[in-house]
Amino acid sequence: MVRNTDDLPREAFNETDMRLQWNKFAQRLSDSGQKILSTYMQMNDPVLDGTTIRLELPNEGSKVDFDSGKHELLGYLRGKLHNHDITIEVHVNEVTSSKHAFTPLEKFEKLKSINPAVETLRKMFDLDI
Repeated sequence: MVRNTDDLPREAFNETDMRLQWNKFAQRLSDSGQKILSTYMQMNDPVLDGTTIRLELPNEGSKVDFDSGKHELLGYLRGKLHNHDITIEVHVNEVTSSKHAFTPLEKFEKLKSINPAVETLRKMFDLDI
């Protein structure tokens, strides 16, 4: 039997409802040993835009892994939230947030950014960089 898509539920829901069901599904995956997909789901908070859920992942490999398992998640969310218009979009953000320090000066500046008292110690003991 083929269902008419106009007959499928389209109840309103909010971001809180969506995140609650999202986290329940992630926990269910984790409990059943599907830790990778569960981890991807919990890396960043999903954002709701209408009926589209947007998720940001760190690289293309994680997107491919997530996309291969998202159909079960989509079915779960559509059922629990009673809305069959829900879609999931994955955005890859490969921006690296940390720069590695290599020279002694770069290492010192990195330490100083973490704890400004390092500069006081350097001056107190008349240390070279």
